[in-house]
Amino acid sequence: MTFNTVELAEPTSDLIAALEAAGLPTDDLHELGRCFYRFEVEGRPIGYGGLEQIGPDALIRSIVVIDSHRGAGHGSAILSLLEAEAAGRKASSLYLLTTTAAAFFRRHGYVVLPRSAAPTAIAASRQFSALCPTSAAFMFKELRTQ
Repeated sequence: MTFNTVELAEPTSDLIAALEAAGLPTDDLHELGRCFYRFEVEGRPIGYGGLEQIGPDALIRSIVVIDSHRGAGHGSAILSLLEAEAAGRKASSLYLLTTTAAAFFRRHGYVVLPRSAAPTAIAASRQFSALCPTSAAFMFKELRTQ
Protein backbone atom coordinates (compact mmCIF):
# COMPACT_ATOMS: atom_id res chain seq x y z
CA MET A 1 0.00 0.00 0.00
CA THR A 2 1.54 3.29 -1.09
CA PHE A 3 0.70 6.53 0.67
CA ASN A 4 1.85 10.04 0.30
CA THR A 5 2.76 11.11 3.83
CA VAL A 6 2.49 14.80 4.68
CA GLU A 7 4.00 16.04 7.94
CA LEU A 8 1.70 18.77 9.21
CA ALA A 9 3.49 21.93 10.34
CA GLU A 10 0.61 22.52 12.75
CA PRO A 11 -2.71 20.83 13.42
CA THR A 12 -5.18 21.49 10.62
CA SER A 13 -8.96 21.77 10.76
CA ASP A 14 -9.32 18.49 8.85
CA LEU A 15 -7.07 16.67 11.36
CA ILE A 16 -9.02 18.10 14.29
CA ALA A 17 -12.36 17.19 12.68
CA ALA A 18 -11.21 13.60 12.00
CA LEU A 19 -9.95 13.15 15.57
CA GLU A 20 -13.12 14.64 17.07
CA ALA A 21 -15.32 12.45 14.85
CA ALA A 22 -13.45 9.40 16.17
CA GLY A 23 -13.76 10.59 19.78
CA LEU A 24 -9.99 11.13 20.11
CA PRO A 25 -8.40 13.94 22.17
CA THR A 26 -7.54 17.27 20.58
CA ASP A 27 -6.97 19.54 23.59
CA ASP A 28 -3.16 19.63 23.42
CA LEU A 29 -2.45 19.34 19.70
CA HIS A 30 -0.73 22.73 19.56
CA GLU A 31 1.76 21.95 22.35
CA LEU A 32 5.43 21.31 21.55
CA GLY A 33 6.63 17.79 20.82
CA ARG A 34 3.60 16.59 18.88
CA CYS A 35 4.04 15.63 15.25
CA PHE A 36 1.03 14.74 13.10
CA TYR A 37 0.88 13.30 9.62
CA ARG A 38 -1.80 13.20 6.95
CA PHE A 39 -1.78 10.04 4.85
CA GLU A 40 -3.07 10.49 1.31
CA VAL A 41 -3.85 8.41 -1.72
CA GLU A 42 -4.13 10.32 -5.00
CA GLY A 43 -4.17 13.61 -3.10
CA ARG A 44 -7.11 12.68 -0.86
CA PRO A 45 -6.69 12.13 2.87
CA ILE A 46 -7.36 8.59 4.03
CA GLY A 47 -6.18 9.01 7.61
CA TYR A 48 -4.03 10.70 10.21
CA GLY A 49 -1.53 9.66 12.82
CA GLY A 50 0.61 11.35 15.39
CA LEU A 51 3.63 10.88 17.61
CA GLU A 52 4.88 12.63 20.71
CA GLN A 53 8.59 12.17 21.31
CA ILE A 54 9.50 12.02 25.00
CA GLY A 55 13.23 11.40 25.34
CA PRO A 56 14.09 7.86 24.16
CA ASP A 57 10.39 6.96 24.05
CA ALA A 58 7.51 7.97 21.82
CA LEU A 59 3.80 8.03 22.43
CA ILE A 60 1.41 7.28 19.59
CA ARG A 61 -0.94 10.21 19.77
CA SER A 62 -3.74 8.97 17.59
CA ILE A 63 -4.40 6.94 14.51
CA VAL A 64 -7.61 7.55 12.65
CA VAL A 65 -8.74 6.27 9.27
CA ILE A 66 -11.48 8.20 7.48
CA ASP A 67 -14.73 6.21 7.59
CA SER A 68 -14.93 5.65 3.82
CA HIS A 69 -11.44 4.07 3.84
CA ARG A 70 -11.81 1.69 6.80
CA GLY A 71 -11.43 -2.04 6.41
CA ALA A 72 -8.76 -1.90 3.70
CA GLY A 73 -5.65 -2.22 5.89
CA HIS A 74 -4.91 1.49 6.03
CA GLY A 75 -4.73 1.54 9.86
CA SER A 76 -2.04 -1.14 9.82
CA ALA A 77 -0.10 0.71 7.15
CA ILE A 78 -0.33 4.00 9.07
CA LEU A 79 0.86 2.26 12.25
CA SER A 80 3.81 0.77 10.38
CA LEU A 81 4.80 4.17 9.02
CA LEU A 82 4.53 5.78 12.48
CA GLU A 83 6.70 3.02 13.96
CA ALA A 84 9.32 3.59 11.25
CA GLU A 85 9.22 7.35 11.85
CA ALA A 86 9.65 6.87 15.62
CA ALA A 87 12.56 4.46 15.05
CA GLY A 88 14.11 6.94 12.62
CA ARG A 89 13.91 9.56 15.37
CA LYS A 90 15.84 7.15 17.62
CA ALA A 91 12.90 6.19 19.86
CA SER A 92 13.55 2.80 21.41
CA SER A 93 10.03 2.25 22.75
CA LEU A 94 6.53 3.15 21.65
CA TYR A 95 3.65 3.58 24.07
CA LEU A 96 -0.02 4.30 23.60
CA LEU A 97 -3.32 4.50 25.41
CA THR A 98 -6.52 3.19 23.87
CA THR A 99 -10.09 2.67 24.94
CA THR A 100 -11.24 0.89 21.78
CA ALA A 101 -8.34 -0.57 19.78
CA ALA A 102 -6.34 -2.83 22.11
CA ALA A 103 -6.99 -5.89 19.94
CA PHE A 104 -5.73 -4.04 16.84
CA PHE A 105 -2.49 -3.07 18.58
CA ARG A 106 -2.01 -6.57 20.06
CA ARG A 107 -2.07 -7.95 16.51
CA HIS A 108 0.84 -5.63 15.77
CA GLY A 109 3.02 -6.75 18.67
CA TYR A 110 1.96 -4.35 21.42
CA VAL A 111 1.48 -5.67 24.94
CA VAL A 112 -0.71 -4.31 27.71
CA LEU A 113 1.18 -3.00 30.74
CA PRO A 114 -0.13 -1.81 34.06
CA ARG A 115 -0.23 1.98 34.14
CA SER A 116 2.17 1.85 37.08
CA ALA A 117 4.83 0.52 34.67
CA ALA A 118 4.85 3.72 32.63
CA PRO A 119 8.19 5.54 32.47
CA THR A 120 8.07 8.77 34.48
CA ALA A 121 8.14 11.02 31.41
CA ILE A 122 5.32 9.10 29.69
CA ALA A 123 3.23 9.15 32.89
CA ALA A 124 3.74 12.92 33.08
CA SER A 125 2.43 13.52 29.54
CA ARG A 126 -0.99 15.16 29.21
CA GLN A 127 -2.15 12.20 27.13
CA PHE A 128 -1.44 9.82 30.03
CA SER A 129 -2.21 12.06 33.01
CA ALA A 130 -5.27 13.98 31.84
CA LEU A 131 -6.62 13.34 28.35
CA CYS A 132 -7.19 9.58 28.37
CA PRO A 133 -9.40 7.96 31.01
CA THR A 134 -7.82 5.69 33.58
CA SER A 135 -9.78 2.83 32.00
CA ALA A 136 -7.70 3.14 28.79
CA ALA A 137 -5.37 0.23 28.07
CA PHE A 138 -1.71 1.25 28.37
CA MET A 139 0.34 -0.55 25.71
CA PHE A 140 4.01 -0.88 24.77
CA LYS A 141 6.23 -2.10 21.95
CA GLU A 142 10.00 -2.11 21.76
CA LEU A 143 11.38 -0.67 18.53
CA ARG A 144 14.44 -1.50 16.53
CA THR A 145 16.14 1.82 15.86
CA GLN A 146 17.40 2.53 12.37
